[in-house]
Amino acid sequence: MKFLLTMHMNPEVWDALSEETREGVMAGHGDFIAKIRASGELVNTQALTLPSESAVVRVRGGVPAITDGPYIESKEFLAGFYLVECESKARALEVAAMIPDASIDGLAIEVRPVAFFADAESEIEQG
Repeated sequence: MKFLLTMHMNPEVWDALSEETREGVMAGHGDFIAKIRASGELVNTQALTLPSESAVVRVRGGVPAITDGPYIESKEFLAGFYLVECESKARALEVAAMIPDASIDGLAIEVRPVAFFADAESEIEQG
């Protein structure tokens, strides 16, 4: 079963951390990736740029309306994700607890089961 583990960033929390702690979190992601890659549970991972670099597209009356992002006013934003394949939700929760951000007060990892997954490479090959 696939699970999306999303990391939400709160700049106020991040900026309040010591440089040493921030570096430890970043290095911890490398260790985490190596561990879940070795276990075969890593499907994909991506880090996202800041919301100030995003755009929002809405279609109204058949006409696209594009605005600068983010689409909501919030202190927190989606910073990245891990897509994992685990034998159970309990294991996905264990994996999420290994992500360094989970140990920082004010940050957390959301664990959500994936309802649908299209394997783009397989679809392209069959195309």
